[in-house]
Parts: sequence; structure tokens; C-alpha cells
Amino acid sequence: MKATISLDSLWQTIQSLSVRNQEWLLGKLQENIRNEKEETEYISKEEILAGIDAGLKDLKAGRKRPIDELIKELENAV
Repeated sequence: MKATISLDSLWQTIQSLSVRNQEWLLGKLQENIRNEKEETEYISKEEILAGIDAGLKDLKAGRKRPIDELIKELENAV
């Protein structure tokens, strides 16, 4: 069973809560936002370009890497 609620209805429900419960909800939302920010990792433009450059140089030089090494590198990147 899937329940849906409009944002206006949700806001009205939140407003009807006691101040104590609103503060609790605020704390939970702030905690969730902090966790989301910590989990998000960004790679810079320079890092992307350096990776592409290194790959192209390897390709141009005709270097081959063992598949195990490539898989390990990809796993570490994730």
C-alpha cells in the first residue's frame, strides 16, 4: 500500500505538532542532511582531466594492463 500526501498537508501536520516534537523533527532532518553531505564525494575537474590524460597516454604508448589490475583500480575508485 502506497500513501501519498501533499506538501501543504505535510506542512499543516508539522505545524500541528508540539514545539517539542517539532524540535525533535528538526534535529532528525539536520542529522539526515549532515549525513548526506558527508557521503557525497566529488571529483574535481582537474582530477577527471588528469585521469583522461593518463589513460590516453597509456593508450598511445600501447601499454596494456592486466585485467585484475584494472578491476582493482575501478573498485578503489568507487
